[in-house]
Amino acid sequence: MFWDKISPLYDFFENVYNHKVYSGTGKKVAEFISKSDEVFECACGTGAISQYIAPKCRSLIATDFSSGMLKQAEAKCKEYKNVSFKKADITNIKCKANRFDKVVAGNVIHLLPEPEKALSEMLRVVKPGGKVIIPTYINKSKTSANFAVKFVELLGADFKQQFDLSSYKKFFADMGYKDVKYCVVDGRMPCAIAVITK
Repeated sequence: MFWDKISPLYDFFENVYNHKVYSGTGKKVAEFISKSDEVFECACGTGAISQYIAPKCRSLIATDFSSGMLKQAEAKCKEYKNVSFKKADITNIKCKANRFDKVVAGNVIHLLPEPEKALSEMLRVVKPGGKVIIPTYINKSKTSANFAVKFVELLGADFKQQFDLSSYKKFFADMGYKDVKYCVVDGRMPCAIAVITK
């Protein structure tokens, strides 16, 4: 699997190319997390966001489809006793409905052939009044197809969509999500964070 192969190098590439945004996204997401929160994270990757959520919440279940990514995340978060790691499919979350205070899915929505299934599952498992937090890398404009995206595609990643901020907002609106708040972590390759309250 592509993500297993790239997992040992992923942090290095992100930090060299886009460090300000890579670390800034985790810090920004953590601002939405409270001490009493039970958090479920989909597509945790190498734990880039998990490491900022863990010290802020009561418990975190961090999941990914890639065993290689989970191994990296586990090593990064080993000091936190409130975190557990599981292999899981974002489009078929094996948890009961209305369980979590916050659900996070960082930089995965653009890779999914059926993102609506993932959104539906994330909203199913979050409690009423809880938040689904979805950070996604965006291009600065429609015409600025990003070097990093092209490079990772050459290595074998399969991007289903690319967004700028306006198309990211339209993506959620077209699926019927009206009350979505957005913030952007700016840098070489910015990250737009969509926050949906259930």
